[in-house]
Amino acid sequence: MFGFDTTQAKRRQGPRGKFDLPLLVALVGLACVGVVMVTSSSIAVADSQHWGEFYFLKKHLMFLSLGLVAAGVAMRTELKVVEKYAFFLMLVAFIMLLAVFVPHLGMRLNGARRWLNLLVTSFQPVEAVKLILVVYIASYLVRHRESIETRFLGLIKPIAVSGIIVLLLLAQPDFGSATLVIAVTIAMVWLGGARPIFLLIMGLPLMPLLAIAATSESYRMKRLTTFLHPWDHPFDDGFQLTQSLMAIGRGEWAGVGLGSSVLKLSYLPEAHTDFIFAVIGEELGLVGIITVMGLFALTVWRGLHMGLKGVEVGQRFAGYIAFGISLMIGLQTMVSIGVNLGALPTKGLTLPLISYGGSSIVLTCAMAGVLLRATYEINRALDARHMATRVSEATVSDANPANAREREAEAA
Repeated sequence: MFGFDTTQAKRRQGPRGKFDLPLLVALVGLACVGVVMVTSSSIAVADSQHWGEFYFLKKHLMFLSLGLVAAGVAMRTELKVVEKYAFFLMLVAFIMLLAVFVPHLGMRLNGARRWLNLLVTSFQPVEAVKLILVVYIASYLVRHRESIETRFLGLIKPIAVSGIIVLLLLAQPDFGSATLVIAVTIAMVWLGGARPIFLLIMGLPLMPLLAIAATSESYRMKRLTTFLHPWDHPFDDGFQLTQSLMAIGRGEWAGVGLGSSVLKLSYLPEAHTDFIFAVIGEELGLVGIITVMGLFALTVWRGLHMGLKGVEVGQRFAGYIAFGISLMIGLQTMVSIGVNLGALPTKGLTLPLISYGGSSIVLTCAMAGVLLRATYEINRALDARHMATRVSEATVSDANPANAREREAEAA
């Protein structure tokens, strides 16, 4: 009787959701590491520009605060609302990517048009586009599940949308983000049930196009060849990579100590952004590298695990969102770390939640908030299923005559 009353009480309360705790801990841990390492790696850069030692730290904390607000809003927003506006959000993404080519609105920095001038600050649209793309593809996979699983033509629309985004990114140019978009799109469609043979047939014609895009510009060709033999040009094209490798090598097992990096003192370019992982390696050593990689691995694993649970309990949109965001964070992390270790050609991709960068920090926090919301709704669905199972078991128990006589005897 006690068990039955408890079940009834829980049934009246309704299913309860909860955010995935290991995922939350990993995300908070990465953000904390980011604050510490941005502080350490940016002091020399800020001081050399006479901006004050903690100039970048103050801005990083400001962006992180905005990101936490965005994450909080995302964590409180039902995913059905996000799904409802998926198509509209994709239109906004296209407009933002086109806006960078508008004179005075788009900003050209280091030969690339990737930023929008918002007067008080600059904004990199591709960071928002990454999240919007995941939302759109997740929505498409839910609405066209049967077509994706059985028909080749079912793949045309999501691949075409991603293809347009890739073309706009290559025009900026931003080859790193373009490659990331392609990889995440293919992975999400495959996880959504698309047959591998369909993906192979569709991908074959794209490979020559990517090869042409990678080799069409001389600077891209230099990056592709230099990372294989960086020490042949240590003061030219291989400068960034050789400095990064020296920084990581100096760290050895336990590092030279927090704040004691030498390579960050105007030797290592972009020490607080693209090459912050090299500073981590120098100051915290292999221990620091393993810790950071472990936090990222935990983030991706929990996201993918919850995605599988979401599909299993019928929360397909939340599941696909978890898949997409986990893949986006995981693949960007792999590329960023690969660049720092010399395993991949140099790409302008930040280390999520750790590198300095306003657009990157704010939108990655928003992405993390959406991911946590997905885990909340998946756990809520799991709780509902468990409640239904308990109620069903209690009903069967009540229908058993032997159990009924026992309860009557207890009442007497």
